Amino acid sequence: MMGESVTLERITRLDYGKVADRLAEFVRGMVSSASAEGVVLGVSGGVDSAAALALAVKALGPDAVLALILPDSSVTPMEDVEHAHMLVEKFNVSYKTIDIKPIVDAYLAASGEMPDRKSLGNLRARIRMSLLYLYANMENRLVMGTGDRSEILIGYFTKYGDGAADMHPLGCLYKSQVRRLALHLGVPREVAFKPSSPRLWPGQMAEEELGLSYDEIDLILYALFDLKLKPEEAAAATGLEIWKVRKVLELHEASRHKREPPPVPPVEEYVRPYYL
Repeated sequence: MMGESVTLERITRLDYGKVADRLAEFVRGMVSSASAEGVVLGVSGGVDSAAALALAVKALGPDAVLALILPDSSVTPMEDVEHAHMLVEKFNVSYKTIDIKPIVDAYLAASGEMPDRKSLGNLRARIRMSLLYLYANMENRLVMGTGDRSEILIGYFTKYGDGAADMHPLGCLYKSQVRRLALHLGVPREVAFKPSSPRLWPGQMAEEELGLSYDEIDLILYALFDLKLKPEEAAAATGLEIWKVRKVLELHEASRHKREPPPVPPVEEYVRPYYL
């Protein structure tokens, strides 16, 4: 693999019809194996949730899909809410819109604390996931996660927030691939190529926070994890600075705990039944 160039055109050159069919089959299998009635997912107005929504409808039909639109009116831009409503109407699914601001305020009032920006943002993500599981439990549905492979590998998600789900059907695709899958599934271009943001606090934009573009991140991740290149080789193959490759690696290593179950201490020799 050494000497080959890694380009965005290379990693996005997929048969999206076959990809969509395979992912839809995966979703149907997950729902069937759980004897569930369908799925519930959060629709934010961004590309990942839009692609997940379109995929859910392809897999199950609109009647088996419930979308929750969960803005915090103190931080969520109206454009996102408008895009979310446009998407659920376009794909003809049932939906509920719940402003989570009163719930956030109730947490803060009960705790008597004013958290820092990141902690408060993560609280918003976890409140959203608790609402998704509320409806999943009430209606015998599975929670369909919307995270992509780029975000999962660098840990750009909230642990037990948007990272918590019963399945992550987009978790095998990089962000750049999800954008093109979204177009294939009928998501409008203005959403498919909209700049990404978790919207956990005012003005938050993913690429500004990460310090790299998703195109750069995807090139690096592909070089490191698909081609198994060393950092120096990945920098040469992608044409990107070595510090960017090392930063992506640092993000991956620092977020390892997010991708693994809570550890259990290895004390088998102390708890194994002892017989005389």
